Amino acid sequence: MGRMSHERMSPMVASSTVYSERVAPSIWWWVVALVLSAMTSLMVIPLSWIAGVILPIVVFIAVALTLRSLIPNVTVTQDVLFAGHAHIERSFITGATPLTGDDAFKARGQDLDARAFMMTRPWASDAVKIDIDDPNDPTPYWIVSTHKPTELARILGPQAR
Repeated sequence: MGRMSHERMSPMVASSTVYSERVAPSIWWWVVALVLSAMTSLMVIPLSWIAGVILPIVVFIAVALTLRSLIPNVTVTQDVLFAGHAHIERSFITGATPLTGDDAFKARGQDLDARAFMMTRPWASDAVKIDIDDPNDPTPYWIVSTHKPTELARILGPQAR
């Protein structure tokens, strides 16, 4: 993709931030991880009581670290949109549409253009479709998971600049 990059955001950019969000899982994702980790003890308790206590703790720590590493940041500055590790200059953004419910589900599936860039997470059912117009990039739009689709779309819309 022509204008997309996977570099980290520099501290200088943070000073002009107009929107920032961590797209974190709800408490229920953590509860499910805890329950499933605890269930691993059922496999090993018949073999070893100590392993039946230690294994679920180790599994939960591994799952929690993995889950935490998958939490992206969505940040908008005056000039750039950062979605996870990718970013694009706002001058290439021509519009943004909030997607909720069935519209978000379809945008990530049956209505998806294979050329689109996606930064989605299963724990964030809502998203924003961000239209891109860059002659050097065939990507027609981005789909970005968010917990605040209306607010993010408003900030990225052409009237916001």
